[in-house]
Amino acid sequence: MNGFADHGLDESAFAEKQGLGDSLRTFDAFPKTKATYVRRSSTGGYTTILLIVISTLLSFTEFRRWYRGNETQHFSIEKGVSHTMQINLDAVVLMKCSDLHVNVQDASGDRILAGEMLNLESTSWHQWVDSKGLHRLGSDDRGRREELEEEDTHVGHVLGEVRRGKRKFKKTPRIRGAANACRVFGSIEGNKVMGDFHITARGHGYSEFGQHLDHDAFNFSHLISELSFGPLYPSLLNPLDQTLATTGNHFQKFQYYLSIVPTIYTLATNPSKIHTSRNTIVTNQYAVTSQSQEVSERSVPGIFWKFDIEPILLTISEERGGFLTLCVRIVNVVSGILVGGGWCYQLVGWAREILGREGRRRGKSGGEGMLHGRKDEDNEDD
Repeated sequence: MNGFADHGLDESAFAEKQGLGDSLRTFDAFPKTKATYVRRSSTGGYTTILLIVISTLLSFTEFRRWYRGNETQHFSIEKGVSHTMQINLDAVVLMKCSDLHVNVQDASGDRILAGEMLNLESTSWHQWVDSKGLHRLGSDDRGRREELEEEDTHVGHVLGEVRRGKRKFKKTPRIRGAANACRVFGSIEGNKVMGDFHITARGHGYSEFGQHLDHDAFNFSHLISELSFGPLYPSLLNPLDQTLATTGNHFQKFQYYLSIVPTIYTLATNPSKIHTSRNTIVTNQYAVTSQSQEVSERSVPGIFWKFDIEPILLTISEERGGFLTLCVRIVNVVSGILVGGGWCYQLVGWAREILGREGRRRGKSGGEGMLHGRKDEDNEDD
């Protein structure tokens, strides 16, 4: 063809040689550019490094999001029947243990002599109130406190803290100074109905309790280290944990109103296996409001926790997608960045090329008169 054969030439020398395996190149949907037609630049290298860094950061973000999972909250009517509920208390009151009475009275009329079931140990008030992490309800320094409470609403954090923490109260520290306070701590079983948990002075509130206490001995300043409902998990932070309230009045009444919501934290995705799964925690959350006021001598001063149990069940579950889903999302992120970055690089190069051409044109038109001396000749004619 074209006389190649007459001169002993072979047309295959001017094209790529075809073999049996090379016939598949006909079906290649991704054409390649020869290396001789590619020009590399430092700008392209910097752009590539930037795209790799962005792809790595976003891929790591996608991995963290997949690892944390997706939390869902489901409210339902509590179907399970439970007659009792455990109450956990750890508080320090600025009065002697012999001057205090601790009781629980619920809506059914039952009264529990909690003072006989809880532990009352003498201690020093300043050993507790000088510790870090204390707060007062209604104060302005709630930012960090709300962050910590928010952490204890995530399934992974709750399960991790429960597994690592010890399910028992800390020991009372050795007394340093005057034993002017009483630590009340322990767990009691009460009816799962609306009730009132209170600490009052000896001889006040219940007339059958012994000798009347002198009013000058009243001081219901207190520190609540733990107040929770259900199984004891000291590592979890409740709204009233580490709460300090002080007063200089003898007849001071502290009231806390609690709304308790039964809560389940679980990693189980099958509803029928939630209660039998090892990755399930059954507990109770509560919201609280407080009120403190000075009362007359005809009223009963003390510390009162009035609680009500909501007839709903909150199930907080965490679900995590499959590993294949994670791979697909990472591929989408990386490919999108590379394609979008390539387009931006081409647009910038195109804009630079156009601006460069315009600059060269202006340089040529302006320099032509000076080189040929036309401007000087015109001046001489004048």
